[in-house]
Amino acid sequence: MGSRRPPEAEGPARAAGGGNRVRLIAGTHRGRKLAFPDAAGLRPTGDRVRETLFNWLQGVLPGARCLDLFAGSGALGLEAASRGAAEVVLVESAPAVACALRANVATLGFGDRVRVVEADALRWLATARPVGFDVVFLDPPFASGLLGPALDALERGGWLADGVRIYLERSGAGGWPLPEGLTLLRDKRAGQVAYALAGRASG
Repeated sequence: MGSRRPPEAEGPARAAGGGNRVRLIAGTHRGRKLAFPDAAGLRPTGDRVRETLFNWLQGVLPGARCLDLFAGSGALGLEAASRGAAEVVLVESAPAVACALRANVATLGFGDRVRVVEADALRWLATARPVGFDVVFLDPPFASGLLGPALDALERGGWLADGVRIYLERSGAGGWPLPEGLTLLRDKRAGQVAYALAGRASG
């Protein structure tokens, strides 16, 4: 989700009539365009960044259990489902955005393996029964300060499987707030957006 994306980072397409569209890049629904509503801070990850991310994940994504914690448009979680993830949980706090996610899940025929949870992300992590996710997407609003707290809650709460891969996205320069037990695997920039892949520390 996140704060408004800088122009350098490839914002979402805007269809005639003011609607937003995001395109699935590959997999069973390659090229499919999905609508999502305007909402404060809603900022889908751009195509070029997603292409790089899913190249990083190609060896672990098929059959994986995935969590898109700040789902927004669903660009990351639904792309994962298109590319063969066995289970995807999309967590979104805004009612209108969650409603659009449910509609897109139904349109794509993903109802048997994609679940939309309308909830505050950190509250959900604190109250739901934890399961071990193989892949986690963390792209909170850039100005929210939620990246570090979300990582801490995931690690402390038992939400991360052995061999987990965690996608991180933020604006601007700086380090990644990784808790003990996680290590940075890859790190890139696209314009003003920084993104990375983290996983379990070796040893």
